[in-house]
Amino acid sequence: MDTAKTKIAILSHSLGGGGAERFAAHLSFILEGLHYEIYNIILTETQDYEYAGKLLNLGLLAKNQPAWKRKFTKASLLKKYLSENEINILIDNRPRNFQLSEWLVRQIYGDRKVYYLIQNYKLANYLPQSQWLANMLYGKAEKIICVSQAIEAKVKAQYHFKNTVTIENPVDLSEKGNAALPSLPEKFILYFGRFDEKAKNFTLMLEAFAASKIYNMGYQLVLMGEGPDRDYIGTQISKSDLGAFVTMIPYQKNPFAIVRKSRFTLLTSHFEGFPLSIVESLGNRIPVVAVDCESGPREVIQNEKNGLLVANYNADALADAINRMVSDESLYNHCRKNAAASVAHLSLESIAKKWAAILPKPL
Repeated sequence: MDTAKTKIAILSHSLGGGGAERFAAHLSFILEGLHYEIYNIILTETQDYEYAGKLLNLGLLAKNQPAWKRKFTKASLLKKYLSENEINILIDNRPRNFQLSEWLVRQIYGDRKVYYLIQNYKLANYLPQSQWLANMLYGKAEKIICVSQAIEAKVKAQYHFKNTVTIENPVDLSEKGNAALPSLPEKFILYFGRFDEKAKNFTLMLEAFAASKIYNMGYQLVLMGEGPDRDYIGTQISKSDLGAFVTMIPYQKNPFAIVRKSRFTLLTSHFEGFPLSIVESLGNRIPVVAVDCESGPREVIQNEKNGLLVANYNADALADAINRMVSDESLYNHCRKNAAASVAHLSLESIAKKWAAILPKPL
């Protein structure tokens, strides 16, 4: 008797480093739990997160190719892999900002069912500016999946797509990997995520932290992550004379033990999609202080109930919020008490139901 399962490939930039990549790992487990056969395909060799199913690491396979040849090698390997494994459903979780390349990728996909994810409010990372070109590339996709209501509203307003849906990124509180902790301050507030100044605005974070003066109360700022701007952030810490009060540590495969030791977590982004760090912090009963950036925080943070939501680009207001969450025990305990329940609707089980509703039923 044929017991073959419906096959789904999840295409991502990598399986390490950021929230969108962590989401891809979560999604592999969600879909495996829904009884699909899962194939993970990544373009770069980075693979830090655990995943369900099989893995095609195109970055590793094309690593020794000349730079000009790598894209052609990856395209050829992808086409062959999809055909040989008879994969008929694709979930495209990549940034898609080179439109000629995307037209070629669409030819590789052929007549397979394709679901495109948009993980960020900055639509230029995923869609062309031209409405005509966007509709040519994505108008006939099975679904365009937006990770926040704000992103879906923007996509609809700008492109008039009829095939959009919002499915938020889930919170997975299972702890995987080595639980050994690096050296940490006794009292600290925490940022965890990608070290990317253009998106995360560490300049604002450091300015507000300095202005809050909570280091006079024994609190330090811990930055946990990886990314292209690690050296830049280190330079800014030194220039601000904050070296004694700000600690940078590598991202941990098992970050939640550190999250739970923090007083609260901090987010100062220019823009977001649906930031997993906020959801994961709250799921671990840790309040959040976040700026009200475009997309994400306002759909999760209930001001003075599970955290504090502050107008963006206002260092003084952010410093005041940081101070309040340190010094106002009544506010802090109230937010901590409500934190986990406020994101219960984003559990793996709840988000799995939303995916099951849009995908073909598995064999």
